[in-house]
Amino acid sequence: MRKRRKKKHPVRKFFRNMMAALLCIFVVACVFFSAKGYQMYKEAVAEKPVSERVEEIRSMEGFTPYSELPQFYIDATISVEDHRFEKHCGIDLIAIGRAVLTDIKERAFVQGGSTITQQLAKNMLFTQEKKLERKAAEVFAALELESDYTKEEIFELYVNTSYFGNGYYGVGEAAYGYFGKPPSELREYECAMLAGIPNAPSAYSPDGDGELAARRTEIVLDSMVRNKILTKEEADEIKEEDF
Repeated sequence: MRKRRKKKHPVRKFFRNMMAALLCIFVVACVFFSAKGYQMYKEAVAEKPVSERVEEIRSMEGFTPYSELPQFYIDATISVEDHRFEKHCGIDLIAIGRAVLTDIKERAFVQGGSTITQQLAKNMLFTQEKKLERKAAEVFAALELESDYTKEEIFELYVNTSYFGNGYYGVGEAAYGYFGKPPSELREYECAMLAGIPNAPSAYSPDGDGELAARRTEIVLDSMVRNKILTKEEADEIKEEDF
C-alpha cells in the first residue's frame, strides 16, 4: 500500500519562499554595496595613498606618540570602543552582526559596529556620512591598515585623528583644552572621560552638559569592569574623583 504524500502547508511554503527571496536580496545588496565600497576605497587611495596620509598625521603639530599615552587611557578607549581590538583583523564580525540586527529593528543607523581600525579609516579617507557603500569602503581600508601597521600604530593614529568636541582634534589638543595638561599627566577619571567623548563629541564634551559627560565617563568605567580591566571597587573609587 502506497503511503500518501503529505501536502505542503501553504503558509509554511509562503514563508519559506519569502525567506529565500529575502536572502537573495540580501546577497545581491551585499555584492552591490561591496563593489561600490571597493570603488570608493580605490578612488580614495588613488587620490592619496594611505602611507602619505599616515605621514601627514604624524607630522601634525601636537601629535601624541603612543609612548606618551597613559596606559589607563589606552585601556579605557579600547574597552569602550572596541574591546576585541587586539584580536580582530580590522573588522569585528560579532559587532557587525549585532549592529545590523539593531539597525534592522530600529529601521535606522543607530549602531555602528565599527572597529577602531575602521574608525581610523573613516577619519583618514572618507566623510562622516552614514552610507552603506562607505561602510564597505571602510572594511577594505581597515584590512590594508591592519596588514601594514601594528596595533599600537593604528591606535596612535586613531586617537590623533579623532574629534573630541569643542574644536579639539586629537587627544593632545583635547587634553590641553579640557584639562590644561598633556595626555601623559591625565588622572584616571580624566582618561576615562576623554575615552568616552569621540562616540558623540557634542553631547559628551566636558564643556557642554556636565551631567551627560559624567554619565558617559561612568559607562566607560563600567565597560572596564565588564572587560575585567578594573574591579567594581576600583571603578567606584575612580568615579568619586570627578574632574
